[in-house]
Amino acid sequence: MDAVRVALLREVLAGTEWLGATRRFAGALRGSVVSHGGGMLLVGTPEYEPWHLAAHLVDEAAWSGTPELAPTLVRHDARPSDPAHLAVGLGRLEAARRGETLLVVSPEGPAAPLLERVSDARRAGATVLSLGPGEGELPAMAHETLAVPDGSELDLDTVQHLVSAAAGENALPTPRGRRRFRDRVARLAEHLTAPPPARW
Repeated sequence: MDAVRVALLREVLAGTEWLGATRRFAGALRGSVVSHGGGMLLVGTPEYEPWHLAAHLVDEAAWSGTPELAPTLVRHDARPSDPAHLAVGLGRLEAARRGETLLVVSPEGPAAPLLERVSDARRAGATVLSLGPGEGELPAMAHETLAVPDGSELDLDTVQHLVSAAAGENALPTPRGRRRFRDRVARLAEHLTAPPPARW
């Protein structure tokens, strides 16, 4: 989903609780990784790996000038032969320490083995954030939760787009003159609606 579509989605959602909820969650995420200098781990379940969210956060990190937002995607079936950015396995959760942020994305409550690793990471000092079910063991152990219950107006994928966009948008401007999210959308809209250049 590009910046223009996110902006249109926000217009549709104006007046609902989703905009405030996704911005609050994104603010907690950004605040955690920026205040600790980065170190975000992103993990899903064996059935649901949030690679799309990982890609959007990498983009937002670049566009906003906030490299701390770029996560390490932790995968259940990572193999050494995978490309480096896809080869990080669950063992990485065991190495999580104070100052790192662990974002768990799950449409349903994760199984016990993952919950144990998340609990261990929390005990080691990692900040745990949960995106998915509003009830169960994972939200109970998370420092911050954004509940996306089954059957809600928005699905988990759409909420992830709103969270990643808000995480980049809410970043403090860098001295290099990077544009805010709203400025990027306006510039993109101008480009898309401009007449084609004259050809001689």
